[in-house]
Order: sequence, then structure tokens, then C-alpha cells
Amino acid sequence: MQRLAEVGGLLKKIYRIYSNDLLSNLQEKGFLDLRPSFLEILMFLSEVGEANIKEIGHHCDLKKQTMTSHLNELEQRGYIKRSPGAQDRRELIVSLTEYGEKFKFALLESTGELEETYFFDQGHIELERVQLSLEKLFHTVKSKNLDQQSFNL
Repeated sequence: MQRLAEVGGLLKKIYRIYSNDLLSNLQEKGFLDLRPSFLEILMFLSEVGEANIKEIGHHCDLKKQTMTSHLNELEQRGYIKRSPGAQDRRELIVSLTEYGEKFKFALLESTGELEETYFFDQGHIELERVQLSLEKLFHTVKSKNLDQQSFNL
């Protein structure tokens, strides 16, 4: 159990460093009004194009109150827009605005720059191996968590 806690601690530290590096890089590109907590939402929307609030919350593992607060701020800052769903008008679909699309291109450029920096130090093969190991660990932990949740019902 101690080893898993150490791995979790290292992952958390790596994520913080990466988020701060990414945020600094984006600030250098003119996106000065972002917080680390916004990055995950914007990264997800940059990947999928649009999503409903429930999908974003699920992917980013955010509670509804936190989601609503983040989305309100991102909308006020001009990154996202919300519009009624085509199938269900009560459902809100979140997508990037024109400014959000500019952010998306800066994000792709920034992540590419950071990736090259990290690959330079670690090597492509080593980082790929680490990624595969982490994906395997994630799926193991997630499946055990789901097993526990169904057991507790």
C-alpha cells in the first residue's frame, strides 16, 4: 500500500509541474486569465469539439457545483459558449468560441513544445513505456474501484 501511495504522490507532483509549465507557456502566448483548474475542461473540449455538461464533469471528475462555476467563468472570459442540444433542448452543449479555438491552437503548440522538452530528457521510448504502464495501472485501479462500489451497494 505504501508503494501505491508513493506512486500517487509522484503522479500528483508531476501533474502539478506539467500544469504549471503548460500554464506559463500559454501565458507567454497571451492567455493570461487562465487557472490550472480550467485547463482540464479546455483540453477536453479541444479534443472532442463539444460535449454536454455531464460528459465534461465525468471526464474531468468534477462535481456539478464546481463544473457550473468553472463553466460560468470560462464563458465570461470568452472561451466557451453553451447552446441547447439538437435532440433535447433542455440539455446544454458546451463548445469553444472563436477565442476558444485560438486557445486550442496555442494549447496544441504549447503541449508540443513541452512534449519535446520532456522527450529530449527522457527519450520517446521511455516515455511511451511509462505511459503504457500508467494506463495499465489506471485501468486496474478503476476496475477495482468499480468492483468496490458495486459491492457496497
